[in-house]
Amino acid sequence: QVQLAESGGGLVQAGDSLRLACVASGRTFNGYNLGWFRQAPGKEREFVAASSWFGSRTSYADSVKGRFTISRDNAKNTVYLQMNSLEPEDTAVYYCATTAYLRPTVLGISSDDYAYWGQGTQVTVSS
Repeated sequence: QVQLAESGGGLVQAGDSLRLACVASGRTFNGYNLGWFRQAPGKEREFVAASSWFGSRTSYADSVKGRFTISRDNAKNTVYLQMNSLEPEDTAVYYCATTAYLRPTVLGISSDDYAYWGQGTQVTVSS
């Protein structure tokens, strides 16, 4: 059974940085796409960033492009989300996710593309 556990969230001020981490147990990350999503109060879950199993291909939401960076360490079964220049609009619960199938051909940005999810970590950015 695949289990994901996020950490690194917290309360910060606008302009600060945070690094989220997500560790997997029960299965390796090697060969699977990884994603970060977030959900703000009263809003639907939205895509933030994704990392392909193949090479260094990544994808970002326009709202975080240039500020957030996704990276992965397959040896540690860990995916990271470095968040710089945080804004109050970034306040949300952040979730990591991974695909069910090995070596997917598409780097998905929809929640439906991911089968396994963590419990989330709260990020709050004050103005």
